[in-house]
Amino acid sequence: MAAADLTPAPGGPTDADAPPDEAVPLAGRSVALVHEWFAATGGSENVFVAMGEALPHAKRYVLWREPDAERGRGFQESWLARTPLRRAKPLALPVMPVVWRTLTRERFEVVISSSHALAHTVKLPGADTRYLSYVHSPARYVWSPDYDARGSGGLLTLPRKALQVADRRLSRHVHSYAANSREVRERIRRFWGRDARIINPPVDVAYFAAAPPALRAQERRYLLGVGRWIPYKNFDLMIEIAEAARTPLVIAGSGPQHAALRRTADKVRTPVTFVHRPSRERLRELYWGARALLFPTHEDFGIIPVEAQACGAPVLGMRRGGLLETVVDDETGVLLGDQDPTGYAAALPRVDGLDRERVAAHAWGFSAEVFRTGLTAWLHDDAT
Repeated sequence: MAAADLTPAPGGPTDADAPPDEAVPLAGRSVALVHEWFAATGGSENVFVAMGEALPHAKRYVLWREPDAERGRGFQESWLARTPLRRAKPLALPVMPVVWRTLTRERFEVVISSSHALAHTVKLPGADTRYLSYVHSPARYVWSPDYDARGSGGLLTLPRKALQVADRRLSRHVHSYAANSREVRERIRRFWGRDARIINPPVDVAYFAAAPPALRAQERRYLLGVGRWIPYKNFDLMIEIAEAARTPLVIAGSGPQHAALRRTADKVRTPVTFVHRPSRERLRELYWGARALLFPTHEDFGIIPVEAQACGAPVLGMRRGGLLETVVDDETGVLLGDQDPTGYAAALPRVDGLDRERVAAHAWGFSAEVFRTGLTAWLHDDAT
């Protein structure tokens, strides 16, 4: 799943925060929540945390928790966390189906997976367990290496076909799927031959929409790119777009491409500013000061464009993937069919003409409250 790489949330719920039993889905039933590796920030992690808040009585399992993932405290890690494979995700993939079958001996009435790799194959002891899976995407490394070049390396070329067969065969017991977007629902149909209901991920719209008056009044001068600095996010293309538009660019995030992107930025005349690991508050300021969010990538859903729109920042992105669901073309952003930087630069006057109040209002359709309503309905309908 595209992830909000820079938006950490507070810790998990406390007993004082817990809703009354009648408001808790599956109250009185034993529930396990499972998730792949749990990093410090990210869209899939946000979903898993939100599931835990909705189901405070559930036990939560992860493959492993990254050392800086404060929100992951209290999660039970798999035995894979005690091996060197936790530091080599592609090498760990072939082992994951085994991990999901040996996670625990405890029995649960309902098991709910949050899956972007192979978590939906989890199967625990007990013949009458009900299995539901919320899918951020069928594993990109396995099914969609054309979307993400990290999955096209030699280490995965040979086992990919075997993993595809195992992925389908080991998930036949899943009773119901939910997808984070129409894009992902179509992948589930194409790769697994299963249907899914759509429940968009929760976005903290209320937080990003609330900005101090000084930020509301400031002139929006720069283009903004936000996310993990990895190849498929196309930050190098964003630099080309800013150069073609003769407009300053701010790149916020972190990742392995940091040095390469700086070298690219040094070659252009347009100012490019890097903001490394901005705080949540700083990220909100950047959204509010942006002329537009650049998002020229094919994402599963994309929480970052929703956060930007909540701040009134239109999206200039690619007419593919999750943006078809989160952006209203020529109303809350402008979507283009290719990756020509001059075309993006030429579209900026269209972006400037959009009603920023309309842009901000659209984001409320992806709020945490909307997610909670959809999740509760799914559990009520399919977990019984």
